[in-house]
Amino acid sequence: VYYLINRWHQEHMQNILDLGCGIGRHSILFSQEGFTTYGLDLSENAINRAKQWSNDCGLNIDFIVDDMINLPYNDEMMDAIFAYYVISHTDTKGVIKILKQINRVLKSQGEVYLTLGSKDSWGFKENWPIVDENTKIRIEDGPDNNVPHFYADPQLIYELFSDFDILDVRQIEKIEQVNDQIKKHHHYHVLAKKR
Repeated sequence: VYYLINRWHQEHMQNILDLGCGIGRHSILFSQEGFTTYGLDLSENAINRAKQWSNDCGLNIDFIVDDMINLPYNDEMMDAIFAYYVISHTDTKGVIKILKQINRVLKSQGEVYLTLGSKDSWGFKENWPIVDENTKIRIEDGPDNNVPHFYADPQLIYELFSDFDILDVRQIEKIEQVNDQIKKHHHYHVLAKKR
C-alpha cells in the first residue's frame, strides 16, 4: 500500500476508492496521506466501524454501504481504485460486471490495484461445487463457507483487462498449516491503467 501511496502521489491522483473497504484500515491510511478517500462495503457493521474509526482520527472519509456490482459513483469520478482481496467473492459474470463498474468510475488514465484468486491455489483444486469454469463454492468451516470464489489464470487476466493497460501482474504464494496439512494460497496482484 505504501508503494501505491507514493506512486499515486507522483501520478497526481486525488480521489481514491477503497472498494470492499471493511472496517477501513486502508481508507484511513489513504486519507491520512492526503487523498480524498471513499470507502464502500456491503457490510453495514463494517462501515459503521469504519465511520467511527475515521471520526476518532478526525478524518473526512465518505463511507457507504453498497454493492460492487452497481457502484453509486459518477462516471470518471475516481483517480484510483484499491480492491484488496474483495472482487473474487463472486462468479465469472460478477467479476466481469465489477470490472465494468471499475472502468466506468475511473478517470481516463486512472489506475486500479486489485487481487484475484489464482487457479494454482489449493481451493481451486478442491472437490467443491462448481459454479462455472472459474468459480467454486467453498465448503469448509469458517466465514467463507458457502461463498463463491473466482479463480483466474494469466490468460484470463489479460482477457478481463482488455480495456486497460496492465502495468504489473504478480502471483503471490501464501503457505499455511491447517490441521497438519500444508495449504498453498496463490493470488494475483494486478496494477492496471484505464486507457
